[in-house]
Amino acid sequence: MTSVPATILVTSANGNQGKRLIPRLLAAGHRVRACVRSKGSADTLNELGVQEVLVGDLADPSFIREAVGGIATIYHIGPTLHPDERAIGFDIVDAAREAGVGHFVFSSVLHAITTDLLQHEIKRDIEEHLLSSGLEFTILQPANYMLAARMKPVFEEGVFRLSWALDRYQSMVDLDDVTEVAAKVLAQPTLHRAATYELVGPGRFTAHDIGRVLSGVLGHEIRVERIDMASFIRARFGNGDPVTFAHQARVSDSIEKRYSHHDFLGNPNVLSWLLGRSPTRFEDFVRKEYAAYKAQR
Repeated sequence: MTSVPATILVTSANGNQGKRLIPRLLAAGHRVRACVRSKGSADTLNELGVQEVLVGDLADPSFIREAVGGIATIYHIGPTLHPDERAIGFDIVDAAREAGVGHFVFSSVLHAITTDLLQHEIKRDIEEHLLSSGLEFTILQPANYMLAARMKPVFEEGVFRLSWALDRYQSMVDLDDVTEVAAKVLAQPTLHRAATYELVGPGRFTAHDIGRVLSGVLGHEIRVERIDMASFIRARFGNGDPVTFAHQARVSDSIEKRYSHHDFLGNPNVLSWLLGRSPTRFEDFVRKEYAAYKAQR
């Protein structure tokens, strides 16, 4: 008799991480249950071959209980800028404990203890709740993502925009490296129990450093421009409902204040060890994204 592989639950499964992680899990032969908010997202994942796709709202505790039933492992990605992110995290940890889930992997953030950043405070609280749950766990703490979406205005308008002080340093990480680590953790949970991993790429960058890298790769000067964080959030997510927009505004204000007065830095050693290679450099990320952009033209 052929055994059925244990199922991995991935929340926020069609977001930035999920789009990269789920193909890795499927290629490795894992059975995946995915949680999404819309039928469009469900259709996308069904086309990829995801075995189970649930459409619903993670803010609904009954949907969470349905999602965790019969699950061996959870990879929880909190919904981006959701006003109920903390409550959702608490509820899914509690539901996982009640359902006897074997391993809970939480996508957190680098330096979650930086609680003057609202999103970090939320993730710090979820980390603490997970640590107190009695569940086997792994916590991943990535630095700021090198995101393809940020490259579009660079390629099309010749400008890199940042919503905090341009002379502050930040560490970054390639999202493909993050999901490669997540896939490894999910494949071999016993090797990563009770671990908290900082996931940081090489180098440290001001906005001006980023502009120089971009200019070198593209072969022409890229301007660097500071924009208002609230405008950035509005352009990315729209105004939405008043409660969500108010939360997004508070998050954006905390990011702008913190990152304008303090650097946000980490060390790449842990990520190098987990990958078994050097993490992706920002320059190589830009080359990869620029090649993909030109191929689509």
